[in-house]
Amino acid sequence: MKEQLKKRTKLFAHNCVKMTESFPNTYVSNHIKKQLIRCSTSVAANYRATCVAQSKPSFIAKLSIVIEEVDESNFWLEFALDENLISKEKVAVLSKESSELTSIFIASRKTANTK
Repeated sequence: MKEQLKKRTKLFAHNCVKMTESFPNTYVSNHIKKQLIRCSTSVAANYRATCVAQSKPSFIAKLSIVIEEVDESNFWLEFALDENLISKEKVAVLSKESSELTSIFIASRKTANTK
């Protein structure tokens, strides 16, 4: 499961980056592009950090960062859609993936907190 989630979070980051390449070159879209790239790549990087956490509290703290970053990614995807930078169809797959990843990581954090 850990290796599968590493691949999945990395693919999510790659797909977000690729999607931003179609954004127009405007001030607002460049801001959204930078924010989406930053938080989506952070999901993958911080998930990798959870995999090497030295303690349970460290694991939970790192996982909390992953949850925040994937939720922020979802926000920027919605915002890009609101600003008509991308079609609903193109955002749908990434929004679904960010929602699924959020659910997985929240469940993992709950499990870690109860053990």
